[in-house]
Amino acid sequence: MGRKGQSITLSISEQEKLQLEALAHEKGMKWGEKPNISRLLKAIARQELLIASNHDWTQERIQALEQARQALIDLGKIDNAKEIAGILVQRSELQAPFRRKIESFLDILQTGWRQQMEQYIKERQPFKLTYQDAGGRLFHFTVLHAQIQLIEKRQYLMCRCEETEGSQDIPELRHNRCLRLDRIQEAAVTSIDRQWEIDLQRVAVEFHLLEGLAFAYNSTNQDRFIGELEGDPPIRRVIRPIYSTFWFFREISPYWEDCIIIAPENVRKLYREKVKRLYAQYFKSTVL
Repeated sequence: MGRKGQSITLSISEQEKLQLEALAHEKGMKWGEKPNISRLLKAIARQELLIASNHDWTQERIQALEQARQALIDLGKIDNAKEIAGILVQRSELQAPFRRKIESFLDILQTGWRQQMEQYIKERQPFKLTYQDAGGRLFHFTVLHAQIQLIEKRQYLMCRCEETEGSQDIPELRHNRCLRLDRIQEAAVTSIDRQWEIDLQRVAVEFHLLEGLAFAYNSTNQDRFIGELEGDPPIRRVIRPIYSTFWFFREISPYWEDCIIIAPENVRKLYREKVKRLYAQYFKSTVL
C-alpha cells in the first residue's frame, strides 16, 4: 500500500483554478495529459520554479540601465554592456521599439564572426576581415588595430588596415576605416601573422573657437591642448588628434562660423571645399 500524501485545501475561485491549471500546463506540470496543480505547488516549494515579479520596474529604472549600457559601450566594455542588455530583454515592461533595439544589439553580439573579432581585439591579434555589403560587393581588410565605438547611436568598427583603396581621407589617415557593424550580416574573420599597431592613424588638428563658444566650450578627453582666452575679441586654441576627417567635420559642424580650422593645411582645405559646395547649393540660380 502506498503512503498517503498530506493534503491541503485551497480556497480559490474557479477562475483562479483555471489560471493555476494553465500555468501548470505551461510549465509541464502534468498528471498524464492533464495539468496538475499539486505538482505545480510542489515545484514552487522545492524552488524548482521561482516566483519573481516581472511587471514592477519603472521607466526611470529601465532608462538608468540603458544609460549604463550605452556608457559601457562608449568605454569599450562590450561584455558588461551585453550583461545589462540580457537583464533588460527579460523584462516585460519594455516597449516594443526599445525591445527590438536591445534584441538587435544582442543578435549582433552573438554572431560567431563578431565574437571571434572581439576576441582578437582583446588579444591584440591582427586579423583578416572579409564581408559582403548590402549591394553584394565583397570587401577584404587586413586589420592591424581595431576599436569598437558607439557613434551617433550606432556601433562602428574603427580599424587601421593595410588597404587604402577607395579611401577619400587625407593621406595621413588613409589607412583608417570605419565600418558600421549592423550592416555586416555575415563575415569571415581569421588571424594573420602581423604586428599589432598601438592605435589608429591620427593627425593633430588645431582649431580656434570664437565668440561665446570660446567661453562655453566643453572639452573632450580627445583634446590634447586647450589654450587660455587670448586676443580681442577673445579666441581659444584647441589641438586635437583625429583619426577621421569625416567624423571630425561632423562634430564641429554645429559650431558653424564660431569654429575655424587652422592646421594642418590639407584638413583646412578639405573643410573649405565642403563649405564652398554648401555655399553653391544655397546660391544656385534655380531653387530646387
